Amino acid sequence: MLRALSIKDFVIVDALELEFHAGFTVLSGETGAGKSILVDALTMVLGERADSIVVRSGAMRAEIAAEFDPTAASSAWLSEQSIDAAETLLLRRIVDASGRSKAWINGSAVTLAQLRELAETLVDIHGQHAHQALLKGGAQRALVDDFAGITAEVRELSQRLQLWRQASDKRLRASEDETTLRLERERLAWQLDELDKLDPRPGEWQEIQAEHQRLAHAQALIEAAGTAIAGLSEADDALLSRLAPIVQRLEQLRSHDARLQPVLDVLEPARIQLQEAVYALQHYLDHLELDPARLAEVEARLEALHATARKLRFLPDALPEERARLVAQMATLSSQADADLLLESEQAAESRYRQLASQVRSAREKAAARLSAAVTKALQGLSMEGGRFIATIEPIAPSAAGTEQVEFLIAAHPGVEPRALAKIASGGELARISLAISVIASSAGTTPTLIFDEVDAGIGGSVAEVVGRLLRELGQKRQVLSVTHLPQVAAQAQTHYLVSKASSRASTVSQVTLLDARARVEEVARMLGGIEITATTRKHARELLALSAS
Repeated sequence: MLRALSIKDFVIVDALELEFHAGFTVLSGETGAGKSILVDALTMVLGERADSIVVRSGAMRAEIAAEFDPTAASSAWLSEQSIDAAETLLLRRIVDASGRSKAWINGSAVTLAQLRELAETLVDIHGQHAHQALLKGGAQRALVDDFAGITAEVRELSQRLQLWRQASDKRLRASEDETTLRLERERLAWQLDELDKLDPRPGEWQEIQAEHQRLAHAQALIEAAGTAIAGLSEADDALLSRLAPIVQRLEQLRSHDARLQPVLDVLEPARIQLQEAVYALQHYLDHLELDPARLAEVEARLEALHATARKLRFLPDALPEERARLVAQMATLSSQADADLLLESEQAAESRYRQLASQVRSAREKAAARLSAAVTKALQGLSMEGGRFIATIEPIAPSAAGTEQVEFLIAAHPGVEPRALAKIASGGELARISLAISVIASSAGTTPTLIFDEVDAGIGGSVAEVVGRLLRELGQKRQVLSVTHLPQVAAQAQTHYLVSKASSRASTVSQVTLLDARARVEEVARMLGGIEITATTRKHARELLALSAS
């Protein structure tokens, strides 16, 4: 639940620290004192968009912080987002004078979208115009879904519909492109047939080119190697035979002049390397021979590789990779062109959608029946004796929200035919019905904190007293905060805050005061009697508070 709210330089609030408790809490005050500003501040820290207009005149920035008790849902969300959890959940939002905004959760910077996602697990706010939103079919369906606890299933339903439509579009496109696909498959089949007959191996082009070079120049290579061996060691004037006496003579003379040693150090390795070159050339000659037959085979293979590459417009060394690519492309085209497979995929996607849609429809029907009975019962105490509320479920074509639409019908009096909620002429009746629906729907939810921002507008008298009792009963299960102008509602609260406005020549600021028992009597009396508070209004206020406490 909401533990504390800190507001600084927001609209007409300079600095404010509020602590909240379990049960039913009301905020009251004169019109324009800033009651709804507190709700606006809370919605801002919960992720609603804001601009520079929310910054108090003369201030650099507005800052809001809200502290909540963690819930199982909020803790799971924090874990998914890799945000550190703590004993309390701290949300913080800043909007500067230029309209730029920053937000944090437990000290970690987050986006507004993340704030809004987390807010869904913490707070449910019913605004002043909630009854107007209920006139829309989408809002009515969403309310029934929330009452049924199937919001997540409906989101999944939307995803399944998208997959179904994608599968259907894929099948239709394949059918329309059948001729194009057939021609493309024929082209690929011809190319693959050419490559299958050739059967090129990875790296073969480089290997066979090297072998061709060796075989084509074998005679020249043999002659060159033989000439080199003769010049190095076998001819009369071979280098090795000429080098040996030179090294021997210098060895003899080294004893007379040690400075010859560096020369010998160079000549001896040179002699050894020349001998090693002779051995290598002899080994090379032993394995080198003329092979005209093999040369013809290699030349034929080179020509085949080159001709196929030219025909298919590929590089010769890329033939193996192109073959693998064509095989994969053919497999893809075959799956796209398989009408039976595409139809089967579409039908499977449709089946998954309809299976979940059936579960959603069943849950909606049960929730609609429970909601209808509960709201009808609540209407009897809201000066609508004999009135009936019916949440109808009507089939529609498959949509992102399911295969049915929800419509709220109301019969305000006995014997009157139920009509669509949107066609009710009386604004007071609409406000009462909306309030009853909001309270009852909220009682079935899991959100720990409920906020009602002047949703009791348009009612009064005994109806207001019933509304107060409904909110008090709801406060036994959840934390309930209500901005109200009705004394009958305010009297039912366990905690009462007074919002007031102080003005000076320089500025106007909003203040919030926690009322004790005596101050509550004065405030309820003001709400009853207006500007002039008399002994009679104070007596009436004490009676209201006493009745609420009993």
